[in-house]
Amino acid sequence: MTVNEKYMFRCLQLAIKGEGFTKPNPMVGAVIVHNNNIIGEGFHRQYGKPHAEVNAIASVKDPSLLSESTLYVSLEPCSHYGKTPPCAELIISKQIPRVVIASTDPNPTVAGKGIELLRNAGIEVSCGILEKEGKELNRMFFVNQLLNRPYIILKWAQSKDGFIDFERQDSVVNQPAKISNIITQCFVHKERTLVQGIMVGTNTVIKDNPLLTARKWCGNHPVRITLDRNGRIPRESKIFNDDAPTIVFTEKEDYNIKKKSVTIVTLDFSNDVNLNILSYLYKHKIYSLMIEGGTFLLNSFIERDLWDEAYVEVSDIEFNSGVKAPSLNWQSGISKRYSNSLQYHLKNKITQNFL
Repeated sequence: MTVNEKYMFRCLQLAIKGEGFTKPNPMVGAVIVHNNNIIGEGFHRQYGKPHAEVNAIASVKDPSLLSESTLYVSLEPCSHYGKTPPCAELIISKQIPRVVIASTDPNPTVAGKGIELLRNAGIEVSCGILEKEGKELNRMFFVNQLLNRPYIILKWAQSKDGFIDFERQDSVVNQPAKISNIITQCFVHKERTLVQGIMVGTNTVIKDNPLLTARKWCGNHPVRITLDRNGRIPRESKIFNDDAPTIVFTEKEDYNIKKKSVTIVTLDFSNDVNLNILSYLYKHKIYSLMIEGGTFLLNSFIERDLWDEAYVEVSDIEFNSGVKAPSLNWQSGISKRYSNSLQYHLKNKITQNFL
């Protein structure tokens, strides 16, 4: 590991401390080094709050050293006024002579403009240090900016022989198959706090009556999203309680639920409904989406190649028959987490969790 990589690795360690709090902004870490000693550190702690560079500069006890230091940052410093002033201008004003960056910012309002601003001010700028790791950390943000849609995570639990549920009778309609255990339930609830929306299909709501909240982990609940094309979902379903906001996509013009926490969106289900849903969510600033089922809904996104990552729990339980799990056509023996197209918008990662 080179010197530059060592300090950039520290930036990435700092950046991940903001996980779950910076969305929809990226996670960013910054380190200030003087004579091979770290004299300042910072990370983006919360959306709308000071950026990593600002916090790192503020942490330096002797500001006179800044003019002789190197700033390491895991993402290109911003060059525009948003929730906070431009970090590039702050770096210039502090006369920091050298800046090392992991990756450029894909946001069109930045996209190299921060680097250009620094270089025009006479600052030495180096890019591409641990670039792959930096993009991986902020894969949701990169997909948002490059594809103009939410980052999509598929999630399901399946039996060892490839079923996600048994064929249910009316007497057990609200008794889903027990595949996950306590540990993996907590993991899933943690992942729910890291996304802005969670989506299930009509049958999942009717059969399982899920809450779709993150009650087993500390953090914010995602916006609950479902499809109810023909108005089949009972109005007393838990998804309509006030624990979190809910969006319902339907074809019925007279669909009505008189609750402030519920938003009804009418769509044409015969015309690219998945793309229309993603367009609506992105327009309304839901930039990350977990799809938890059922099989029909999951397969509709898989078939359109509208997914970026998958969490699949595989249990030792065997059902012998039932509802078949979706298929991603993976090969046995793959790593627990991989990307088959990292250079193409960080797409299609799979995680398998063997219970």
